[in-house]
Amino acid sequence: MAVTDGTVVWVGQDGPGRALHPDAEVVDLDGAFVAPAFVDAHVHATNTGLHLTGLDLTGVRDAGELLAAVRAAVTPGEVLLAHGWDETTWTSPRLPSRAELDDVARGVPVYLSRVDVHSALASSALLDLVPEAATAEGYSPDGPLTRAAHHAVRRAAYAAITAEQRERAQRAFLRAAAAAGIVSVHECAGPDICGEDDLRSLLRIAAEPGQIEVVPYWGSLADDAALDLARELGLRGLAGDLFVDGALGSHTAALSAPYADRPDTSGARYLDARTIADHVIACTEAGLQAGFHVIGDAAVAEVVEAFTLAEQAVGQRALASAGHRLDHVEMITREQASALARWNVTASVQPAFDALWGGKDGMYATRLGAERAAGLNPFSTLAAEGVSLALGSDAPVTPLDPWSGVRAAVHHRTPGSGISARAAFNAHTRGGHRASGVNDGVTGSLVPGAPAHYAVWEADELVVATPDSRVQRWSTDPRSRVPGLPPLEPGATLPTCLRTVRAGEVVHEAGATDGSTALDRA
Repeated sequence: MAVTDGTVVWVGQDGPGRALHPDAEVVDLDGAFVAPAFVDAHVHATNTGLHLTGLDLTGVRDAGELLAAVRAAVTPGEVLLAHGWDETTWTSPRLPSRAELDDVARGVPVYLSRVDVHSALASSALLDLVPEAATAEGYSPDGPLTRAAHHAVRRAAYAAITAEQRERAQRAFLRAAAAAGIVSVHECAGPDICGEDDLRSLLRIAAEPGQIEVVPYWGSLADDAALDLARELGLRGLAGDLFVDGALGSHTAALSAPYADRPDTSGARYLDARTIADHVIACTEAGLQAGFHVIGDAAVAEVVEAFTLAEQAVGQRALASAGHRLDHVEMITREQASALARWNVTASVQPAFDALWGGKDGMYATRLGAERAAGLNPFSTLAAEGVSLALGSDAPVTPLDPWSGVRAAVHHRTPGSGISARAAFNAHTRGGHRASGVNDGVTGSLVPGAPAHYAVWEADELVVATPDSRVQRWSTDPRSRVPGLPPLEPGATLPTCLRTVRAGEVVHEAGATDGSTALDRA
């Protein structure tokens, strides 16, 4: 592969390549392979960076372990944000009381988000910073906070972190994404998530040389202030985590029938069809992507009704041309998917959700019952109906691990709901670029004229039936007569990233190769 000025100019075999580019610097990859770099279509940079550099609660298995971890991590003068507890995996589901949390927090504001980031435990010192949370929907005097109360304490927690904490976290996130072979991320920011200062800081850092691309989204309804912010910061859209509902794990995803394990609730719906439609219309007219966080079937139905109303106002052609998006879309029917395809709505989905919580004995089945749970995340239905897919992690909800995401999309916990390996890989590369409005037909692939966004990988060798029985490695080129992707079976060793390149510039180097790439040979 030959690269000039950040663009792929030639792809083929070594002999012709050397003849066409006799003066090129040659980097021998010693058997490693090159593939288009990944795009993560839904991330939260600061929260993920704090998770990577600070207290990780994904491994705690009861209230005592959580409290001990907090006690060891608190630093006087700095708010503590930690993430990842999941009581459904604990040996005992009892959550710590606020008094217990205050005892180990020692006066420090503490915010501990559940794995789905739709509920949290908070110390009294943090609640003192946001007194309105005590009267908001979802407030509990002792248990986890959900709904509006959770949004309020999350805003307060992010507002309390220092500029140094924020920058450390954001740089850690960008490094980790590049090291995972990711060249572009969709940052799903918003006033209920991180605040404008956080987004401005991230975009400033991402503008430095040697960083991956950050595509910014802002989860706010299209009023004058949001539209002004979109123009000022060059936002791709008012989309991402603009919440129509919550999450299944926190019992806040909006359902058409009550939760199986909480028959007293059907979740929470934050926006109605008229409000959603007005947002879609305003974004369409402003040339911005509209989009929403939508998970439960009642929320999906509300969004589909809203797009129907928006079509009546702006017409199908204008609506489809805008390329709007929906994030998560976990409970959707074939008929609804067909409607989304007609409106050219992209589904930004997270296959690792199914890997973590799907199956007959998973959290989804606990929340919904096995029959309803089996219909979640129907990637094959979305693809069959013509909905464009873009894969992501929702980090820190699941890790920055795109190969695991591809594997989870293929090996869905519900038979028949997965997609092919090639389709999953394309959705995690080209699909992510298309979701952000890059529709040139080449970005996200390695063909002449494409931006040189690629990653170099080390993977297990595969023997294929070639005439001389040579050992060859996989290829993304269907003409190559080698396997389409590396082994993705559960338990198989996934590729290791050696180098990540954005527009010809190295953004991650593991040390296995060196030098700037003019001609890479795999």
